Amino acid sequence: MKKVSLSGSLRENVGKKDAKMHRKEFKVPCVVYGGKEQIHFVADEKSLMKVMHTPVAHTFELTIGGKKLSTIVQDVQYHPVTDRMLHVDFMEIIAEKPVTIGIPIRVTGTAPGVLRGGKLVKKMRKLVVKALVQHLPDEIIVSIDGLEIADTRKVSDMVLENVTFLDAPSSVIIAVQTARAVVEDALPGAEGAAAAAPAAAAAKKA
Repeated sequence: MKKVSLSGSLRENVGKKDAKMHRKEFKVPCVVYGGKEQIHFVADEKSLMKVMHTPVAHTFELTIGGKKLSTIVQDVQYHPVTDRMLHVDFMEIIAEKPVTIGIPIRVTGTAPGVLRGGKLVKKMRKLVVKALVQHLPDEIIVSIDGLEIADTRKVSDMVLENVTFLDAPSSVIIAVQTARAVVEDALPGAEGAAAAAPAAAAAKKA
């Protein structure tokens, strides 16, 4: 898994008033837990946004008060209206302890069902996994090769060595669904109804 470096400054005070002041200065209140003690700090909002929204999962090497910590993001709170980042929870990585994290999905391949008019529908964007940090992938590859119309890829189809998938095994990751045009063409009696329409109209005029 890729590593991203981020610097932060220790918070002298912890509370809503202090957090509000930091946000006005475009800094995001954060906390690191999972180690010997919780560490409260602030990080530059622009720098944090830049590394947070990437297509692959990664760990964060935090430098806070001269101390380096290896962490992963556990939770991010956003403002409901402005979408500004309000708070970030980091968890310190302990080498011998497995971590739980959502890993982005990347779809590869060509589905025969799509070539026949079906529609590819992505049901999940991430899969939640549990593993030691050295076994965590940057992304999870989901192949759609061989998928026909009505076929799916489920969590139960995914296999990665030394990685445990925590989503329900029956959860659908991606599906090839029947497009509306295909549904209409496949309806029983559709051809007969279409052929009968002109005759019915002619009989009505007569």
